[in-house]
Amino acid sequence: MTDGVKKIEHAEALSGHRFQYYDFAMAAFVAILICSNLIGAAKLVQFFEPVRVGPLEFGVFGAGILFFPLSYVLGDVLTEVYGYARARRVVWAGFAAVLFMAFMSWVVVAMPPAPGWGGQDAYKEVFGLTPRIVLASIVAFWAGELSNAYVMARMKVWSGGKHLYQRTIGSTVVGQGVDSLLFYPIAFLGIWSVSQVITVLITNYLLKVLWEALLTPVTYRVVATMKRAEGVDVYDAETDFTPFSTRS
Repeated sequence: MTDGVKKIEHAEALSGHRFQYYDFAMAAFVAILICSNLIGAAKLVQFFEPVRVGPLEFGVFGAGILFFPLSYVLGDVLTEVYGYARARRVVWAGFAAVLFMAFMSWVVVAMPPAPGWGGQDAYKEVFGLTPRIVLASIVAFWAGELSNAYVMARMKVWSGGKHLYQRTIGSTVVGQGVDSLLFYPIAFLGIWSVSQVITVLITNYLLKVLWEALLTPVTYRVVATMKRAEGVDVYDAETDFTPFSTRS
């Protein structure tokens, strides 16, 4: 155990403990989530010549792939440093933020444009989120992030806190898998071709996992720094893992 860092196995031991950076981590998580969903969710991009494997053509992926995985990296940090219950609370905060984003987008797009303002069509194209996209986003995010946090927390207890890279990558394999399997079919099946949905799903999933692996050294540094700053290292030995709670 790092000097000055106390191992915590029971939530009661954290009663009264004042965290320095938990609120900032929550704010960063929500900001990344909102920006990824609002700006990059539906745009397809291509940087190289597609590679065909049977009926599937790989090389096209969603623009949000560059930034959305950062929410999983931050989710790993939150679970590792603060434990599952506080990571779950952040996920619920993100869930509420996505709902508000969708509601605000709907209201603003629906408001009548001023005479002479010619940007309504472009504005609707960018911010006019469909109910399917909203449903896909919130369901996939909620299930994926909580799966990620659960696997991260359980693996930490099983491994005795060793081999952080196994937890970060393993939890991402599960969490991003759940996220991708839910989001793309719900959002785009029937709008895109089946082969395009499968192609983008697989491509994005593999890129997200690779992105997480590449960021492992950064995750190590951030986790170590935050544990020293907070003075605790939380293990979810007797945590209630129900997803339907915001208690920390």
